[in-house]
Amino acid sequence: MQAQMNPGMRRGQGQPGAPRGALGRAIGYLGNHRRSVAITYGALAVATAAQLAVPQLVQNMIDAVTAGVVPGASPDTGVSLVINASLLIVLFAVMRGVFSFAQAFMSQKTSQDVAFDLRNAIFARVQRLSFSYYDQNQTGQLMIRATDDVERLRIFVAQGLVLAAQSFLLLIGALVVLALTNWSLTLVVLPLLPIAMVLFMGFGKVTQPLFMIIQAKLSVLNTILQENLAGIKVVKAFTREPHEVNRFDVAATDLMEQQLRVNRIFSFLFPVIFLVAQIGQAAILYFGGAQILGGTLNLGEYQKFSLYLVYVFFPMGQLGMIVALMAQAAASAGRIFEVLDAKSEIADKPGASELPQISGHVEFRNVTFRYFGSSDPVLKDVSFVAEPGQTVALLGATGSGKTTIINLLPRFYDAAEGAILIDGHDVRDVTIDSLRSQIGIVLQETNLFSGSIRDNIAFGRSDASDDEVIAAAQAASAHEFIMGFPDGYNTKVGERGTTLSGGQKQRVAIARALLLSPRLLILDDSTSSVDLQTEHHIQQALDQLMRGRTSFVIAQRISTVLNADQILVLDKGQVVASGKHEDLMEDSPIYAEIYSSQLLGDAEPTAAM
Repeated sequence: MQAQMNPGMRRGQGQPGAPRGALGRAIGYLGNHRRSVAITYGALAVATAAQLAVPQLVQNMIDAVTAGVVPGASPDTGVSLVINASLLIVLFAVMRGVFSFAQAFMSQKTSQDVAFDLRNAIFARVQRLSFSYYDQNQTGQLMIRATDDVERLRIFVAQGLVLAAQSFLLLIGALVVLALTNWSLTLVVLPLLPIAMVLFMGFGKVTQPLFMIIQAKLSVLNTILQENLAGIKVVKAFTREPHEVNRFDVAATDLMEQQLRVNRIFSFLFPVIFLVAQIGQAAILYFGGAQILGGTLNLGEYQKFSLYLVYVFFPMGQLGMIVALMAQAAASAGRIFEVLDAKSEIADKPGASELPQISGHVEFRNVTFRYFGSSDPVLKDVSFVAEPGQTVALLGATGSGKTTIINLLPRFYDAAEGAILIDGHDVRDVTIDSLRSQIGIVLQETNLFSGSIRDNIAFGRSDASDDEVIAAAQAASAHEFIMGFPDGYNTKVGERGTTLSGGQKQRVAIARALLLSPRLLILDDSTSSVDLQTEHHIQQALDQLMRGRTSFVIAQRISTVLNADQILVLDKGQVVASGKHEDLMEDSPIYAEIYSSQLLGDAEPTAAM
C-alpha cells in the first residue's frame, strides 16, 4: 500500500479550510461532562432570571413615588413599596452574584475538561499515525494544534458559548416582557434584530478564514522556533544567528500583519453594532415620548421598558466578542479535527491476529515500495530470505534502499507491491503491537528521552528489574561509563540525551533494544558513533547475544560484513548481489568497489584489535 497523507492535513499547511461542522463536533465534547454543563447553564438561567426581575421592581418603585399613595391604602404604603422593592433589588443582586460566580467557575472547569479531552485525543492520535504522516507535516504545526488551537477552543467554551447563551436568554426574556408591556413600542425594536443577525453571520463568515490563516502563520512561526532550538548548536557553529533572527522576524511580521487585518475588520464591526443599538434607542425615545405625552404610557412603564430595552441591545453589543471568539474557535476546531480525522496508512486490518512467538524466519517476496508523492520506486521487486539466527548485512550507496528495508520490517511503512513474511505470517495480517514487540531496533539517529539512564534503557520494558537493566548495559559496553557518573543509572540524560556523548547515547540505545531480548534485531548503523575499541566490545557482545536471533545490520565497518551470514548488496532499490564476503569479492564488482572505497580503511585497525 503506497504511503499517503490525509488531504485535510495538507490544507492545514497554509491553505485555509476546515472540516465542516468542526465547531459543532468540538462542542459535542461537552456531552462527556453533562453534570458540569447542567450546573453551568442552570446557574446562568437563575442569574439571568434575577437580572430580568429588576426592571419590574424599578417600575413598582417609580409608580409608588409618582402616585404618592395607592388608593385605599395608608399614606405609608408608598414608602413601604419603595423599601420592599429596594430590598428585593438587593436580594436579586445577591442572588445574581452568587449564581454568576457558580456559572463562571463551572464554565471554566468545563472548558478545562474539554481541553483536557482534546489534548489527550490529539496526542493519542499522533502516537498512532504512520511515518508517512510525519514525512508530510512539521513538528511545530502539530504542536500548535495541541496547544494554541485547543486553548482558543477552550476560551470559546468558557466565554463565547456562555455569552451566546446569556445573550439568547436575555433577548428572549426581554422581548417577551416588552411585548406584554407595550406591543406597539416592541414593534419599533423588532426590525433591528434581523440587521444584527445579518451582521453576526456576515462577520463570522468573513473572519473565520482569516483566523485559519492566522493559525497557519502561527504554525510557521512555531516551526521556526522549534527547529532553531533543536538545532541551536548548528546555528552557532555556522554563525547563522543574524540569519535566524531575520527569518523569525519575517514570520513574526507576517503573523502580526494578518492579525492587524482581522483587527481592522472588528474595529469596523463594533461601531456598526453600537450604531444599530443607538438607532433603536433613539426610535424608542421618540415613540415612547409621544405615548407619554399622549397619556398612554406612564413614567414607570417607560422606565421599565427602557431597562428591558437595554437587555435587548446588550446582546447586540456582545455580538462583536461572540463573533470573534466563535470565528477563532471554528478555525481552531477545524485544525484540531484535521489531526483527529487523519487516517493512518499503517493500521491493524479488521480481524488481524496476534503474531505468535517468532523464530526469526524473514522473507521479502517481490517487494516494491514508493514514498508518498513519488512515482519512482525506492525498492523494486526485492526478494530474499533470512533464516532464523542469521545476521544479514545491508550494503549499498546512499539512497540504495537499505533503510527502507529495515523500515518495512516493523511496518513503519507498507509495501506497495509484494509481501513481507515473518515465520510465514504476512506482517499486514498481524497486529502492529504484537509485531513490533518482538523486534529490537537501534536507529541511526539515536533519540533518548528526558529522564534517567535507567528509564531510557527500560523504555520498552518498564517492568524490568535492575539486574536486567544492568545486564543489557553490560552487553552494550555501557555499564562502565554509566557507573562513572556520580548518580550511576539514575543520571539524568537531558533533552534528547544532550549530556551524553554520541557513543554513549548509541550504547544506551543498544542496551534499550537488547533488554527486549528480541527474536528479530535491527541495527541501523548502530556503531557509527563509537570508536573502534568500543565497537569491538559491542560487536563481541552482539555476536554472543544475537546467536539464535535474526539480525539486520546496516554498517560501514568491515567487522559486521565479515561476520555476516548473508550480505545483501543494493543498488538503486534492487538487490544486485547476495552471499558471503568471500563469494561476493569474487562474483560482485559492486561489492568489491564498496569494500575498497568504504570498508577497506577499517580493515587494518579491526585486524589489529
